[in-house]
Amino acid sequence: MRIASIVNDSIVDGQGIRLAVFVQGCSHHCKGCHNTHTHDPEGGHEESVEFILHMLKSDPLVDGITLTGGEPFDQALVCARLAHGARRLGYDVWTYTGYTYEEIISSDRADWQLLLANTTVLVDGPFVESLKSYELKFRGSTNQRLIDVKESFRSNCVIEYSLKENILSKFQVPIS
Repeated sequence: MRIASIVNDSIVDGQGIRLAVFVQGCSHHCKGCHNTHTHDPEGGHEESVEFILHMLKSDPLVDGITLTGGEPFDQALVCARLAHGARRLGYDVWTYTGYTYEEIISSDRADWQLLLANTTVLVDGPFVESLKSYELKFRGSTNQRLIDVKESFRSNCVIEYSLKENILSKFQVPIS
């Protein structure tokens, strides 16, 4: 897969401690994007899904993997392979996209459906500079949503993901 970079132990690219994979190439070119270096589909470098999964397994602190960019749906098939591998290993998958959930779900693209089906939380919608907010968790503008994919599939409508307040509970040790 073509990537711009990988960030270990990220706490800003989804809930918990994450391995953040910044895919290379983006068809949206949102005004005010803070990752413009990821727009060129010819930039970055090639990396194997197997190598990224090995990185994920090798970090005992990581809660999950985040596919961001760039635009993961521009490389949907290989991102779906990575997401599927992460899910099989017991990790959750957050996917950031400039597309809306409705655009993805109504698409006839099998690769998009496969990536969505292997995503735990979808952060959807383009970044809109005029709607930018520093108050938001894990997104940049107020039009973007955190979507619980499994619950949305089950209910046949968009269900927003509920952030868990105490994300460090697995590291707490009871005092005796």
